[in-house]
Formats: sequence, C-alpha cells, structure tokens
Amino acid sequence: MKKYLKVDPWLIIEDNFNPDNHRSSESIFSIGNGQFGQRANFEEDYSGKTLQGTYVAGVYYPDKTKVGWWKNGYPEYFAKVLNSTNFTGIKVKIDGESLDLSKCEVLSFTRVLNMKEGTLSRDFVAEMSSGKQVQVSACRFLSMAKPETGVISYSIKPLNFDAEIEFTPYLDGNVVNQDANWDEVFWKQIKHEVDGNEAYLQTQTKKTEFDVANGMFVKSYLDNAEINITLENSSKEGFVSATYKQKISKNSELKILKYISVLSSLNHSRESILSDAKKVVREAAAEGYDKMLADHKQKWASIWEHSDIIIEGDAEAQQGIRFNIFHLNQTYTGEDERLNVGPKGFTGEKYGGASYWDTEAYCIPFFLATAPPRVSKNLLLYRYKQLDKAIENGQKLGFTDGAALFPMVTMNGEECHNEWEITFEEIHRNGAMSYAIYNYVLHTGDEGYLVDYGLEVLIALSRFWAQRVNFSEEKKKYVILGVTGPNEYENNVNNNWYTNKIAQWTLKYTLEAVIKVKKANQQKYSALIQRLKLDENKEYKFWNEIISNMYLPEREDGIFLQQDGYMDKEQLTVDKLDPKHRPINQKWSWDRILRSVFIKQADVLQGIYFFENEFSNETIEKNFDFYEARTVHESSLSPCVHVVLASKLQRMDKAYELYLRTSRLDIDDYNHEVHEGLHITSMAGTYMAIIEGFAGKRVSNGKLVLNPQIPEKWTSFTFKILFRGSQLRIEFKGGVTNIENESEVPATIILKGKEYRIGGNDKINIKI
Repeated sequence: MKKYLKVDPWLIIEDNFNPDNHRSSESIFSIGNGQFGQRANFEEDYSGKTLQGTYVAGVYYPDKTKVGWWKNGYPEYFAKVLNSTNFTGIKVKIDGESLDLSKCEVLSFTRVLNMKEGTLSRDFVAEMSSGKQVQVSACRFLSMAKPETGVISYSIKPLNFDAEIEFTPYLDGNVVNQDANWDEVFWKQIKHEVDGNEAYLQTQTKKTEFDVANGMFVKSYLDNAEINITLENSSKEGFVSATYKQKISKNSELKILKYISVLSSLNHSRESILSDAKKVVREAAAEGYDKMLADHKQKWASIWEHSDIIIEGDAEAQQGIRFNIFHLNQTYTGEDERLNVGPKGFTGEKYGGASYWDTEAYCIPFFLATAPPRVSKNLLLYRYKQLDKAIENGQKLGFTDGAALFPMVTMNGEECHNEWEITFEEIHRNGAMSYAIYNYVLHTGDEGYLVDYGLEVLIALSRFWAQRVNFSEEKKKYVILGVTGPNEYENNVNNNWYTNKIAQWTLKYTLEAVIKVKKANQQKYSALIQRLKLDENKEYKFWNEIISNMYLPEREDGIFLQQDGYMDKEQLTVDKLDPKHRPINQKWSWDRILRSVFIKQADVLQGIYFFENEFSNETIEKNFDFYEARTVHESSLSPCVHVVLASKLQRMDKAYELYLRTSRLDIDDYNHEVHEGLHITSMAGTYMAIIEGFAGKRVSNGKLVLNPQIPEKWTSFTFKILFRGSQLRIEFKGGVTNIENESEVPATIILKGKEYRIGGNDKINIKI
C-alpha cells in the first residue's frame, strides 16, 4: 500500500512532486469521456519515467501473438487498444532553455483531479538550472458534452526575471505501444496539415485500417487579453506543430488555449474525417473555453445526480467510492453498443483494453442501478452481435451445432488471448454471459429481451455446456474436466465447483426462459428453434438430465470444494503468510503459487454470491470462513464479493476492511501495480460493495429488497437507484430509512422483511 494522496470528498490531490510516484499518478489522474481518454501525462516535456498514453475507444490492432510454439486453436493475435496521437503536448522554452520537471528543481507542485467537475489541473513553481523561477498553471478536460473535443489551458509566469517564452503545441502521431509484442509501429500517416494556429493529423492503423483524425486550434493570451503572435509552423511525417514566441515582463502571464478534436472512422467516413475534425475543433474554439467548460460541468452534474453515493462521517470511504464512480462513467457512457468496458479503460495498456467477463459479472449491476436500461442493454447487445464469432470460437475447439464459447478477451468477438490455461480453460466466462441476461431481466422486467435476443444466446451457451460435460462412470455424475475457475492461482483442475455450478444453472435458466418466450411469443419462438435446428425433445431432455446429475464437489461438513483435490494442499491460511511474501504474484514462482492453497479471488464465494438464495446462512457462513481465510485478494475483483457476503453475515468489521481495500485499491495502490493503469471493471464492484453489501439490496419477486447496515464510522449513506421505471433516493441515517420516489412510477420496497408501497413523487420515513 502506498498512501501519498490527500483525502478529500471530491478531489484527488497530489501536493508534491516525487518522480517515483509519477507513473502511478499518470494512471490515477487519467481523464476520459467515453470516446477517448488519456493518462495524466505532462503537457511540457518530461525526460523521467513516464508512460505516454492516449486511447480512442474501439480502435485496436491485432498484435501478432509471440509464442515459441503453436497449439491448435490458439488465437493468432492479441487485440490492443492503441496508444494514439499525443494531442496533449506543449513544448516550453524559457529564454531558450527547455522546461522539464525531471531536470528542474520543483519548488512547489499540486496536481488535482476534480471528480465533481471532470477537470485535471496542475500548478507548480520550478527553478531552472539558470536560477530562473517560473510558475505554471495548467487545466484540461475532455468534454462529456461534446465527446469529440477537449481543451487545455496552459499558462506560465516568470517570477524573478523578464523572459522570452516559447510555446510549441503539437500533435504527434509517431507513437508506440510499450507492450507491442514485436516492437512494431501500429500507425501510418494518411495526411497532415498546419496553417497558422491550426494543425491537423490523420493517421490509420495498419491491418485493421481504423482512421483517427486529430485537430488543434490554438489561441494565445497575455495577462488575460487575447493577442496575436507571429507563428512558426512545422510539420513532418506524423507530426505537426506551431511555435509561439513572446517576450514578457516579470510576473506577467502568457497563456495558450489548445482546443483539440479527436474523431475516429467508427463514426466518420475515411473521406470526410479530416474535414470533420476541422469543423469540430473550429466550432469548439468559437464556442470558447468558458462555455465548453460550463457544458462539460453540467454534464457531470447530471451524471452525479444519478450515480453519486453520499457518505457522512468517513472521508476516505467517500473519496474512494466517488473515485470509482468517476472513472466508470468517464470510461463508458452507454451511448454506443459497439463499445464495452476495458479492464484498464483509458488509463494504461495492460490487458490490451479489450473486453473480459468482468463487464457481465461486475459492470452491468452498476449500470442497471445508475443508468437507463438501454445502457445495460447495449452491453448485452455487444455480446449478442458477436454471437456468430462465439460460435466460431467454439468450432475452433471442436464444438458443434451452434455451441458458443464467448472469448475470454476480445475486441470484435474473436478470441485474442493466448495463455492456454485462460483461453481454453477459463470457460466459466460463458456463465457470466447467461447471468448478465438474467440480471438484466430481473432488474428491468424486460422479458422482451429474452424474446428478441436473450434466448438465442442462452441456447448457444447451453449447447456448449451440454458438450463440455462428460459422464463419469465412477461418480455416476456429469463432470467438467480441465478448467480454470475464477481463482487463476489454480490451472487445469477438474470439477471446479463454481464452473460446474454456473453451467448447471445456465441450463436451468435457459429452460425457464424457453417457457417465458413460448408464452410471450409462440411465433418468434417457433421461428427461432427452426432456424437453430433445435430438437426440443432430445436437447431439453438431455439438459434436464445434466441439471439433475451435475457433480458439485462438497465435504461432509457443508464446505463446497473449490475443485477436486483442493484438500490435498497444505491447508495454510493467509494470516500465516510472512508480509514480505506479499503480493505472492510478484514474490513467488508460478509453480509455488499453483501448489499453494492460496486463492487469488472469490471462486466458490463467487458462486455463493450469485446464487445466495439457494443456500442457508449456515452454509454461507461455513464457506465464507473457510475460503476468505485462504484468499490473498490479489485480483481487483475479489474484495467486493467478500464485502457483500460479509455484510449478509453481519461481519461488519471484515466488510468495512475489505470495502476500503476495493474502494481505495488504486488510490492507495494495494497491489503495487497502479503504474500499469487502474482497475476500471472492478470499480463497479466497489459500488456493489455498498449497494448490495451495506444496503443489502436484492430483488425478489419483482420487488426491491433492502437490508441496510451502516459501518461504525459512518453516520449515514445516501444513494439513488433506478428500478423498473422508478427512481428512488434512499438514505440510511441512524435508525431511520428515508425513501423518496423521484419519479411518477410507484414502487414496492421490502425493508427488513416488511413491505412498503411508495407512490409516484412520494416519500416515506421508516424507523428500523
């Protein structure tokens, strides 16, 4: 854990410059707007350790896999969301000397991420090698209101001398990915133009041929009065710039506003994209900084109105949850069903920026509660539209008859992950796809989704599970062999409890969906099974047989076994681990990890979390105590599940401890890896920890259930939730629950086991 940032309910503040923290800060202070984003790289040159990163949603490259041998079924590439044109850069010279905080003495430094308003600002005073001191103020935002634009305000003031200041704002398309398998350059230039205070650059990815056009429009100011400066334009392959020189007096301030546009061929034709980039950036410059900022802040105010959680009495907890909500909303806005939520979002290169099962298991619950149903529906449609590719993925591994295996990692539906123990064995991801459909219908009541899209996916998933099981003559049960469960510190195991459980459940839910769709629209159902060549009698009968005879390993005392042979391991607990060995994924060999009892993340407990209603409290408690003691939580997805279950068991000390871990995972760098980027998808788990954990939110028979518990340090917490057309504001304070229905749609709430009806635009106060 590394704590160097100040605690504030709405701000992330770094109040001194330490080069050792710089790459971590570049991740933490990242900004985005759903369509593009960037790490918090400095505008001016920085020769110290840095990871330059600017990313455009949906634009990727198939980087050829680098392995020493090839296996049948291996994907040929790993898809990467690319580091694209650096539009942030502004070279600064002071009397001919370059400004570089790696080479200056930094006398004061403050960097602030304003989560309420979505701005990143930086103020510092630096002393050059010549002894000259300058004060710099910079602020930038990527517009949520006009998501193809952004603005950078950058000003400099000489403090102890008269100076000639030289600004060179630029667009640099000559960028590389640090994680390129073959050190390949992924971009080629199509066009570049520079004319006075405007410059434009159009680049294209190799192979995939995505075009991205960037524009910049620069205005200059002296002591807040706009001025015209003679410019020196420069351009070369993949690079355009304009240089501004101005002599100013001591304590005068020279400022430039750099308006930028970022357009991709996902939304523009290749032929018009450059002219469109010009139009967009010129309109932004004409609108002006103040108006653009006001619109951007208003958009964030609207987002916070629906998704904020207010915690009283605990500033660390408050800052943590808002940090998570902020990054989720600037990563994915739900406007485009072609996009998804990458595990690192716009904050780094690790995991390639592609989609994982994290979205279905963790992110959809967040968006279901905080955004209109279409947002979650778009995430489901992302997978539905890739169903053909999922069937192809299954065919590559020998599955037939429309059996689908959704990829572990993907951009376009093709599998692009090439670690055998993940690609071929972590098949539980298919279960997350089916559970997401269930969760969406459960929360929205939109059973029409099953008719139009969902049942087709469920049938393809069920066909996969029906082919992936085999009957064990010894056990007289159906088994699933050679898998990796959610706990990736175990590979190639037999009968992972969670995998077997979610396979069984998927088959059962598919058959339930069949009944619903038949009843809702017999004509569409008949057309579907005819198109899928589904033999109802044969296939449904077999699925029922598997459901009734699935092997689920269990000890006599009610402990579900993570997999066959788990008890053969030396049964140590985490409290016996020497702290110098943590995290074990950075200190131990992989062989040692695989032989150990230690668990990376919720596995059995992931299944208990999903299917909680099937188990008694006694069973949940036994399994929680057994597995939490063996879990090192070295996956970002782990703590939140444990918070939900600990809260249910009224283990509030443990729940609060793990809540801080999940909510401040990146701010305090628990796993010593924040320099690689943030854990965006697990941030949705932080929301789950509060809403499903401390608030005890569930859905039962179409009604919202709440069983709140307030952590000891909190005096209250308040949130809003969208549920089946109602928008409810819920406050737990002391022994009182205040619920206000901010919509016209009435709602029924079950609070601590008692049912309450809340009319449209009504409110109730309940002592509990």
